[in-house]
Amino acid sequence: MRKESSRMDLQDLYQQTLLDHGKRPRNFGPLPEATHRAEGYNPMCGDEVRLALLVEGDVVREARFEGCGCAISQASASMMTQAVKGQTVVHARELFDRFHAVVVRGEDEASDDDLGPLDCLTGVRQYPNRIKCATLAWHALKDALEGERA
Repeated sequence: MRKESSRMDLQDLYQQTLLDHGKRPRNFGPLPEATHRAEGYNPMCGDEVRLALLVEGDVVREARFEGCGCAISQASASMMTQAVKGQTVVHARELFDRFHAVVVRGEDEASDDDLGPLDCLTGVRQYPNRIKCATLAWHALKDALEGERA
């Protein structure tokens, strides 16, 4: 019984986190000094994101986004920018790979590669129509890191 209660408490916390980031996204706004940029658009629902990164050396010093979309896409972009700021480009790419593996391919999330606060986004894999919402900003991150400098 106690284990079930803990699971419900955790689900409530995850839902609250998603709602908070969806309503009050962090790192939202322009980044004129960006060195890397990418855009993403989901024609199925109209979600769009414009990601801007300031990469100095091999470190993502700043990450910001603009755009509009559902609470999941906004929360995911918000949480992703928080997760990559201050990290190396290599770590940001590894985080993309891990997030994509868990959310899209459904790989076991209980591995050594813990997603930390991003775990609350993994539940979208139960709703295939929402996976693109959760991964839109992440694909923009990958494109920005692999693409031409802004």
